[in-house]
Amino acid sequence: MVLKMRDLKIGFIGLGLIGGSIAKAIKRVHPNHKILAYNRSENARLTALNDGTADSVTDKVDESFSDCDYIFLCTPVEHNITYLDILKDIINENCIITDVGSVKTNIHVAIADRHLNRQFIGGHPMAGSEKTGYDNASGYLLENAYYPITPTAETPEDKISEFYELVESIGAIPIVLNYKEHDYAVAAISHVPHLIAASLVNLVKHNDSEDETMKLLAAGGFKDITRIASSSPEMWQQICSTNSANIVTLIDKYIASLSDIKNAINSGNSEYIYDLFHESREYRNSFSDNRRGPITKEYTLYCDIIDESGAISIIATILAQNDISIKNIGIIHNREFEDGVLKIEFYSKEALDKADCKLKNYNYKTYIR
Repeated sequence: MVLKMRDLKIGFIGLGLIGGSIAKAIKRVHPNHKILAYNRSENARLTALNDGTADSVTDKVDESFSDCDYIFLCTPVEHNITYLDILKDIINENCIITDVGSVKTNIHVAIADRHLNRQFIGGHPMAGSEKTGYDNASGYLLENAYYPITPTAETPEDKISEFYELVESIGAIPIVLNYKEHDYAVAAISHVPHLIAASLVNLVKHNDSEDETMKLLAAGGFKDITRIASSSPEMWQQICSTNSANIVTLIDKYIASLSDIKNAINSGNSEYIYDLFHESREYRNSFSDNRRGPITKEYTLYCDIIDESGAISIIATILAQNDISIKNIGIIHNREFEDGVLKIEFYSKEALDKADCKLKNYNYKTYIR
């Protein structure tokens, strides 16, 4: 149940996937909140106005934002800083500025330089999609997604509490963190893993044979653990430049651990290798599957099927008849460490669970990881 909040006027600078999704979620849950939206693209502005998400739109950031209670900065990091220079001379003394960037140190430094510490709460909604833009925004995108918030030492407690309530009301899970702690944590669980995935893919590319044997066999587990290597080069170039110190620190630790592994293998220390996998398995199995983190979760089902004509079509028909949408479907050729012949990806956990139930009703053997 959503608690009754005071009616707010909330400004959005940027109506992309995240900004648009937050705006849609707020309007869905709090229809009395007034939303003012700026976006460089006129199409996004007009769409938000016409679908009822925005109460008013503007083609420039100006005094129309002066009476906002909150302003969400939802543009690329370098642009957010530019908008701070405009907003600092416009906003009222009770307005809170927040952002949605995945790195917090740079925006906190910029806020301090502009003496806006009392009027800032950093934010990082840990949700996303391979799709971009307002047309793909959803009022439900942030449901059950962690949403770290990073107030400054000068942010008033009542403002922190109200913003926490606002984030919680749209279905996200707010966590109050120091911005330095946040940046170190996401470097470990997101930024470094993305770099490792990219380097693993390139390791195969640069060491493959002329007939690309490695690429041919790179299915199943390898493709899964390197999925995030397909992320946007522009975005990760920016992230690595804005969180470089934490990333370098953790890469140094990772290189040291790889050196230990190399030495153990070289010396035949099988007990070390056993302990390595035992510890990692126990720790990974303790992770919760109920929350969304910075690396988008896949909803994947594996299914045993007989290799005969029409086998995939039959499964696709069963799912279609039960209104279950498929994101992707394909045969797994390298199943050395996999269960099931057919890999089916879905858009949501609900679709995954429903598909699992329906296929089992037809006596298919299924596996969910």
